[in-house]
Amino acid sequence: MAVFTVLDATAKYLNQSLPLSVTVFFRYAIALVIAAALLLRRGGLSLLWTRHPFLQVSRGLFLLASTFANFFAMSYLQLAQTAAISFTVPLWVCALSVPLLGEKVGLRRWLAVLVGFCGVLVIMRPGSMDFHWAMLVSLLASLCGASYNLATRKVGGHDAAETSLFYVCIVGSIVATPSLALHWAMPVGWQWLLLLVLGASGAGGHLMLIEAHRKAPASALAPFIYSQIIWMTCAGVLVFGQWPDVWTVVGGLIVVASGIYVFDRERRRGVSAPAAVPED
Repeated sequence: MAVFTVLDATAKYLNQSLPLSVTVFFRYAIALVIAAALLLRRGGLSLLWTRHPFLQVSRGLFLLASTFANFFAMSYLQLAQTAAISFTVPLWVCALSVPLLGEKVGLRRWLAVLVGFCGVLVIMRPGSMDFHWAMLVSLLASLCGASYNLATRKVGGHDAAETSLFYVCIVGSIVATPSLALHWAMPVGWQWLLLLVLGASGAGGHLMLIEAHRKAPASALAPFIYSQIIWMTCAGVLVFGQWPDVWTVVGGLIVVASGIYVFDRERRRGVSAPAAVPED
């Protein structure tokens, strides 16, 4: 989670001087090089084969859309705000698993989802002077992230982790390329270094998350994943001098508590649910 915070903080910093299309492209292009090297090292071209090509492409598109929306929202919002809103991912997953996967969600989990989104309203405060329309974009990023999670749940039991990571990176790189023609600026000096950090932290964070899921169930990892709110708050204060207000803290705690409750109920019912995978 600390590595994903490096990714988000670096993207927010770079977006002050580079177009969004440039930061998103290099986030995936550099990660693709790392994923390809890992693929060749661990199994070669045989790992390119997948039982679910459509789902793998869909995963890549959902994560790319989430990345675009998240990076865009971070240009206007505090890191703590986008982090708190991003924790609605497991709530979206729970709600969407009913129509998309045919799973049954009990009354208690539906109530937890409802309470969680009430927490989002506390953060966003629509109608007040503190409301910013970019919060809706951040919520859209969470919805796309949840769709990515659901697609990952479908392919997770069939394709190798390295295969899934590679397809996410190559789809993101290919689809993000045309946007460079619309908004391009040549990175200079220190920007190249930060772009390398951006891509490496994106690939490294996902690899660490994959390895964590190999060692422990999602329900055990959930509390640690929610620790990102601490890292994001620290990065916001130290790098950008932005302190979260009390409503962001209160709303974030409501969302986190609701998400953990959903995870606990799914663990008790034996539902296999991915943890709140970051949206980048």
